[in-house]
Amino acid sequence: MPIYEYQCKACGHQMEALQRMSDAPLTDCPACNQAELSKKISAAGFRLKGGGWYETDFKTGSKKNLAGDAAKPSGKSGGSEAKAS
Repeated sequence: MPIYEYQCKACGHQMEALQRMSDAPLTDCPACNQAELSKKISAAGFRLKGGGWYETDFKTGSKKNLAGDAAKPSGKSGGSEAKAS
């Protein structure tokens, strides 16, 4: 479930609420009891990790293609690249 940020227009109180996406927005401020809460727009504060994500999703620069680099032969191993006729 996402965490939504709210701010009261009446008193300026800020809060976070863990809600389902289908839940109705909160309206009543717990600090001043006015129906002046509004949702704030903010960036997500998480990072996707674990199985099922591409290795390159969060890599930059020369670390970007680690899986592809490991699959390529380096040419320094000697006779492992001999062709059969």
